[in-house]
Amino acid sequence: MATKAHERSGELFERAEAVIPGGIYGHQSPRLLTRGAFPSFLAEASGCRVRDVDGNTYIDYLCAYGPIVLGYNHPAVEQAAARQRARGDTLTLPAEVMVELAERLVPLTPGAEWCVFAKNGSDVCTWSLAVARAASGRKVVAMADHAYHGVHGWCNHMKTGFLEDDRCAVRSFEWNDVTSLERIFAEERDDVAAVIVTPFRHELLEDSVLPAPGFLEAIRQLCTRYGAAMIVDDVRAGFRLNLGGSTQSWSVTPDLLVYSKAVANGYPLSVMLGRDSLRSAAESVFMTGTFFLQAVPLAAALATVNELETGDGIGRMDRAGRRLCNGLGERAAAHGFDVVISGPPAIPFMTFRADEGSFKRSYAFAGACARRGVLLHPLHNWFLSVAHADTDIDATLDAADESFREMKGQF
Repeated sequence: MATKAHERSGELFERAEAVIPGGIYGHQSPRLLTRGAFPSFLAEASGCRVRDVDGNTYIDYLCAYGPIVLGYNHPAVEQAAARQRARGDTLTLPAEVMVELAERLVPLTPGAEWCVFAKNGSDVCTWSLAVARAASGRKVVAMADHAYHGVHGWCNHMKTGFLEDDRCAVRSFEWNDVTSLERIFAEERDDVAAVIVTPFRHELLEDSVLPAPGFLEAIRQLCTRYGAAMIVDDVRAGFRLNLGGSTQSWSVTPDLLVYSKAVANGYPLSVMLGRDSLRSAAESVFMTGTFFLQAVPLAAALATVNELETGDGIGRMDRAGRRLCNGLGERAAAHGFDVVISGPPAIPFMTFRADEGSFKRSYAFAGACARRGVLLHPLHNWFLSVAHADTDIDATLDAADESFREMKGQF
């Protein structure tokens, strides 16, 4: 069985635990991964590969949990960032590139006539609710049950440290169940300010679920009928399915669209785009951050969008994802494993039917792959980048084949 040493990673984690609660917190915590198989700290990255602090190299399908869409250390992005950094990054006033990026994103995005910038996906999801409420004078927001929209109080999954009052104006409906959303509109009458929804269901500990035929269209129609804003949280999927926003893949145009993760290929940036009817509301809502308008991430985003468009980035990720998913399904079946491969090809996930929610086989598979130089998460969806070439997919499938073979003796 292949093994990789993580001595330096272990030492660093022990030091981190002494001075940082949990050592590594949030979704990057190694406690969510296969114990002993994954490193805790990385040293460098290039393309679709990362190297840990012990010198082990991996083909990475986590892509920093989504931000890396072109590949790590992409030349065009890094050159654009370096040019802007030489001029200035965190400045007293915005740099010219803020206007340039806005002028690039607005015409690229159907229905959008303005945009604003922040840092995290949670920032713009919360900001979008405030804009919808300011525009409508209403308070209720509807979201899919168990949906992940960030870590602010109104949507934080863990709830610890937050008040239930933070959720007093949030109502939940069932994914792919239009009737449950219609019920909210009927019960709340004229007090629904917005419906916030992701392009597809991608929560932790669940198979990904695409929208049923007509589901997103029905949300659009209900919002139009009742004067509520349709908000699409495209933080996770944005720029991997459609450059105009992921719901364009289903011919649905929201009133507000929020991005983060992949928009700047790893530089910290989030974006909210909206219709002109919401412009005055966006102006009236006070939202700011000391680093919201850093110039370097804006320059990186401009280069990222250009590279995705001119290099057929969406198509390349789709083709690589299909090659990966088809190959995993074939190799799993060859070794007698019944797997579920869900989600769009560029953002896939795989589970084992026999686990029935326990994820025992998922942990074993992810660990076996990690020991063979491939990073796949046992609980969280994976990500393709433009840097994943056919040779990388083939090497991944070879590692998967060996991992399935190893698992046959365990299950």
